[in-house]
Amino acid sequence: MGQGHGGEYRDLVVFLAAAGVVVPLFNRLKISPVLGFLAAGVLLGPDGLGRFAQSSGWLSWLTIGDQAQIRQLSELGVAFLLFMIGLELSWERLKAMRRLVFGLGMLQIALCAVVIAVVFMALGQPLAGAAVLGMGLALSSTAVVMPVLAAQGRINSETGRATFAVLLAQDVAVAPILITVTVLATLAQSGPSVDPAELGRALFTLAPAAGGLFLMVLLGRLVLRPMFRSVARAQHRGEGRELFVAASLLVVVAAGLAAQAVGLSMSLGALVAGVLLAETEFRREVEVAIDPFKGLLLGVFFIGVGISLDLDAVAADPATVLGLAGGLILLKALIIFVIVRAWGLAARSAIETALILGPAGEFAFVILSTGLVEGLATPELTHKAMLAATLSMFAVPLLAVLARVVTQRAAPVAGPEVEGLSPDTAVLGPDGAVLVVGFGRVGRLVGELLAEHGQRFIALDADPASVRSGRADGHEVYYGDAARPDMLTACGLESARALIVTMDSPTKVDDVVKAARALRPDLILIARARDDRHAARLYALGVTDAVPETTEASLQLAENTLVDLGVPMGLVLASIHERRDGFRRTFQAAAPDGRGARPARAFRTARSAASPQTTDTRST
Repeated sequence: MGQGHGGEYRDLVVFLAAAGVVVPLFNRLKISPVLGFLAAGVLLGPDGLGRFAQSSGWLSWLTIGDQAQIRQLSELGVAFLLFMIGLELSWERLKAMRRLVFGLGMLQIALCAVVIAVVFMALGQPLAGAAVLGMGLALSSTAVVMPVLAAQGRINSETGRATFAVLLAQDVAVAPILITVTVLATLAQSGPSVDPAELGRALFTLAPAAGGLFLMVLLGRLVLRPMFRSVARAQHRGEGRELFVAASLLVVVAAGLAAQAVGLSMSLGALVAGVLLAETEFRREVEVAIDPFKGLLLGVFFIGVGISLDLDAVAADPATVLGLAGGLILLKALIIFVIVRAWGLAARSAIETALILGPAGEFAFVILSTGLVEGLATPELTHKAMLAATLSMFAVPLLAVLARVVTQRAAPVAGPEVEGLSPDTAVLGPDGAVLVVGFGRVGRLVGELLAEHGQRFIALDADPASVRSGRADGHEVYYGDAARPDMLTACGLESARALIVTMDSPTKVDDVVKAARALRPDLILIARARDDRHAARLYALGVTDAVPETTEASLQLAENTLVDLGVPMGLVLASIHERRDGFRRTFQAAAPDGRGARPARAFRTARSAASPQTTDTRST
């Protein structure tokens, strides 16, 4: 690789070419982009075009040569994925999911590890080596499964939530499994008689990990919110959005490195950082800032998995490798199906969960490599097990499609609600909330009235002071720019019942309305307008209702004056509503086709004006 001739950037160029050409091609063919990256890894690796690089030198520019660098970036990609998952959690949500995570998830790990270990012992492996193989292959791939579920829109389904809980338990279990491998190595070296001192030293390795985790949580609670608040203030003054991106990247990388320093996995450190940030008002802004990096780095991970597939080794003993891969998927799927059914999930969800979690995961390589270093695992069989794990990961997108095909004819059966699987513990944003954009005087009053009538709302504001004040009063307020479609999506616009825009800047109101209407043509969208002309413009942009400040102030003045002059309240209200609906019909004339005028609310009020007990609850 020649320095000074651009060779040092060759692998980066090849990766970007794969991301820009191969993956869009797979998307056009309606094939999972995960399979696109995996296939690109095989094609661009040493067993693909690399085979012909010696005879055709120009092909070396179409292959990835530095596999070590790819592996490092792959680990960072998995860390970003776990960080994003952490952002969608909170300590309360983890507590609500504890039965699934520490019950269902840990039971799956234990049973799969034991059964797989017994199978390898039956194949002639010693206890320690079989245990390492069992623990490594019992885990599934968060990095592959979660994007596949997201592509199918299944994350918020019963299957998605159960799968996520099991994967979260597996991520938490990685560090204890690695420590267990170290303890097993100590026991194996001490022979038949176990030296208590050696065993004590091995167990003492738990202390740095536990202490480091506690320190990470403590520092995160003390440092993260003030740091992002400072960055948000700078961004609010117009000093650049890149500051937020830089701060977010710093948190992911620093948390991962800190976790590695105390013996934990980088991904677990990133998960902890994400959970800590999930408690703050900046979680949505961070999520939007990190998302592009997560996608690219996960692409590096999938390409790395494809590169690591040794086709020569598979061809040398295809029966063993393919048999291990198929047997692993079948065995794990059967165990997981039984466990999930016993936990109370419907058969349909159990089948989907079992098939998608049947293959091995990325941590299998970490655990099995550690077992090799410690001298516990047989090199030849372990290498074949790694190949089988790789092939099984290739099968995840296909198994997800198979699961949908198998279960699509089965009608969903309503069963008893399973603890931790209700919609309010979903991985993604809450369903059915009202989004309030702008949480100043007007937005706060709207939110308080919504809460008073039992309507859940989520508020979004770009002013850190307003966000801080709202959260201090116990409201669910987040920092972010609602004019960005990705921010609206992150706040759950797809499942929102309505969007209310209360900002006092007409330009910003227009931007939010345009972004929201483009994402949700059917959304109830109510916006604050500066005057009559602005209201007409908002109707032209597609709002459901626009409330002009000047018109409403005039109507309120007239209402108070008439009541104070002794005119009966019912007649005054009917008159005011008739006039308001007249204005509304005038504004709605600018509405695009298909959004005709709504029924005049004054007619309903006029019919009941004689009754003092009946008033229009939608008066403003």
